[in-house]
Amino acid sequence: MTAGIYAVRDGLDTLVLEKNVVAGQISTADRVENYPGIPSISGMELMQKFKVHAENTGVNIQNADVSAVRAESDRKVVITDEGEFEALAVIVATGANPKRLGVPGENQFMTKGVSYCATCDGPFYGGQEVIVVGGGDSAITDALILSDIASKVYVVHRRDELRACSVLQKRAFGKGNITFIWDTVVQEIKGEELVDKVILKNVKTDELTEMKIDGVFIYVGISPNTSMVDVEKTDAGFIVTDDRMESSVSGIFAAGDCRRTSMWQVVTAVSDGAVAAISAHEYITSVKYD
Repeated sequence: MTAGIYAVRDGLDTLVLEKNVVAGQISTADRVENYPGIPSISGMELMQKFKVHAENTGVNIQNADVSAVRAESDRKVVITDEGEFEALAVIVATGANPKRLGVPGENQFMTKGVSYCATCDGPFYGGQEVIVVGGGDSAITDALILSDIASKVYVVHRRDELRACSVLQKRAFGKGNITFIWDTVVQEIKGEELVDKVILKNVKTDELTEMKIDGVFIYVGISPNTSMVDVEKTDAGFIVTDDRMESSVSGIFAAGDCRRTSMWQVVTAVSDGAVAAISAHEYITSVKYD
């Protein structure tokens, strides 16, 4: 939405293609309290404000499922289930999806005790007990964030050692209210209206344990939605860009969670969108007049 707003303001003929409704990962957040100027708002409401702002600016939004983006000299062809669209520049802002555990209760309690973002939802668990699932950098970083908010943080990891970098491990092992539960996976998430317990399984002994808990934070990776575009990507599929948000293919830009970045937040995605649109305008100008 931000890329669209900036592109229209720069006088570009702009079309935003969206598979279903304008939403994104943030729409699943119960409350957003770290977006400047808006102290507290639901994720879905924030996205609707973005959409209304974009439409009022003159951004044309059309529903279409994009299957491929082809670069043909200076032209880019976007192939969708609603036909083909041609453009001089394309901004890929397709986001990413958190990888799911795939256990009973996970979908049922999403935003009701199940979260994929401590920065977004951690403040709602002040003085409570939570579980962090995972052992990589993201899991341990957010366990540290939660340890300053929650009364107790349990890190549940399917192995007997962490994958996180040594600096993060040292910090986490030094935190008095972080406890590690090794060789264990979450088997089920349970509750009434909100999460109130989990079933844990020891992968070595198959022993099942029921544990009372207030929240479950899941960090088993995220999957970028980038299969439709053939540009340089990381091993995990994130689009590699320069500081202008341009990919390895001239005229194809990326913004937000689909690109290689150090932080997956609304505020950084908004910044990416603005930079990508300005860069796209500069690129189009150079194609037309060079």
